[in-house]
Amino acid sequence: MYDYDLLVLGSGPSGQKAAVAAAKLGRRVAIVDRRDMLGGVCINTGTVPSKTLREAVLYLTGLSQRDLYGSSYRVKEDITVADLAARTQHVINRQTDVIRNQLARNRIAMITGTGRFADPHAVWVDAGSGRDERITFDKAVIAAGTRPARPDSVDFDDRTIVDSDGVINLQAVPRSMVVVGAGVIGMEYASMFAALGTKVTVVERRERMLDFCDEEIVESLKYHLRDLSVTFRFGEEVASVEQHRTAALCVLRSGKKIVADTVMYSAGRQGQTDDLALEAAGLTADHRGRIQVDADYRTTVENIYAVGDVIGFPALASTSMEQGRLAAQHACGEPARAMPDLQPIGIYTIPEISFVGKTEDELTDSSTPFEVGIARYRELARGQIVGDSYGMLKLLVSPEDGRLLGVHVFGTGATEIVHIGQAVMGCGGTVDYLLDAVFNYPTLAEAYKVAALDAANKIRNITRIDG
Repeated sequence: MYDYDLLVLGSGPSGQKAAVAAAKLGRRVAIVDRRDMLGGVCINTGTVPSKTLREAVLYLTGLSQRDLYGSSYRVKEDITVADLAARTQHVINRQTDVIRNQLARNRIAMITGTGRFADPHAVWVDAGSGRDERITFDKAVIAAGTRPARPDSVDFDDRTIVDSDGVINLQAVPRSMVVVGAGVIGMEYASMFAALGTKVTVVERRERMLDFCDEEIVESLKYHLRDLSVTFRFGEEVASVEQHRTAALCVLRSGKKIVADTVMYSAGRQGQTDDLALEAAGLTADHRGRIQVDADYRTTVENIYAVGDVIGFPALASTSMEQGRLAAQHACGEPARAMPDLQPIGIYTIPEISFVGKTEDELTDSSTPFEVGIARYRELARGQIVGDSYGMLKLLVSPEDGRLLGVHVFGTGATEIVHIGQAVMGCGGTVDYLLDAVFNYPTLAEAYKVAALDAANKIRNITRIDG
């Protein structure tokens, strides 16, 4: 008789959903995690704090209203870290309470401490008391998450040189900042601090940023960030960072030197598997701390599953939640449908980017014909009302049967309205649905109708000429 039917290591989005799904199926479930990490990185240092910080920045700077009230408009003149932290901590506390209540409602035991495997059916839990507790289980789900990767050559001090988890704990809003890495996290923080008035320089060794996104959308973001005085150094690499009393000196391999109050490294993430004693359970992780799983999220050890960021791409809170639920259902012998391939990507830069489906480059590379329909927020009454003159929605449409091949949004509410396109695509709908649908007026969602009409008119013109 095991102590628990299912033991989950980690209480982030994937761990929570795995635990709740198994509990709903009548299993005895427990979660092991540190006292200060309920909700995982997502709640404490990652997704929720960074997105809350973004909302605070947008509100306090008055950035999104400047088209209406003038370029000098601000809600608060001198924005401090305390102003930003107050809202962030409030949301973290509320979300932690929600998770704790959810676990209690489903009778999921919360075991405080760090866990490491003793064998394939047991873990040792170190609660800091000096004596480890041995807990046994029938099935286990590893949902340990990730931490920011820290290059060995960089001397992080969590004050001048920080990683993406530590940036929310800065003591003051820096006057200047170097962001190393133009990935999703790097660009989100670069845009936030630029909105606060920080002079930001982005250093990226590749020739472009966010290369998995639509190029036109990325160019729009780049233009907008340059307008906020962001400097981009593509094809460049940081050779060294020197700490000085009042600032840091970044030396690039090309010989350029950049002085900044703060340097933030966004160099990818590392799976938190070092302390799990995976070998005791017969498991291994790769050099990035990631665990290999099959289509059902089962590891090479039959009774142990792994989900979330610790298994690698796509490493999103949204997909991790679904992975946790599906892994738990499979572990409990419950039939479950596989996760669909059609998943939205949301990037919380200022402004937002979100897309679902294929990009223009992907369709061109696969020789798939497509037509483009575009709607610009400045053409919409709602766009004028909210003060967003730069936003746009792009539809990629098959001229043969009208299927939506991709939906790309840039601007206010992008991560929300992309789901309309996702629903149409997921149900096999065509551009005709958007042409015939009636949208509330005035809304940003109305952009779908405008873009659909644009695409349909182009397809009609081609058909008229080409037959």
